Amino acid sequence: MSHEGCSGSFTNGKMMADKVRQMGFNEQFMPMPFEIECENCNIKFEMAQFESHCPECDMVYAVTPCHAFDPAQIMAAGVGY
Repeated sequence: MSHEGCSGSFTNGKMMADKVRQMGFNEQFMPMPFEIECENCNIKFEMAQFESHCPECDMVYAVTPCHAFDPAQIMAAGVGY
């Protein structure tokens, strides 16, 4: 069973976040969390869910389940998105 999210390409983080929300995965935990650095405020935090928010500035990050093993696929959607 495949999802559009596996073959689809996302030009920005808002598209990625919207897709994760549409699939209902935004509050589910990723197979393995990543420590990422917020591109807005530069603090490091653990991204554990497919949609995560920076605890300092509320920048939203998202990744689809089929790309969740590659931290390079995580995209920022915007502060408070």
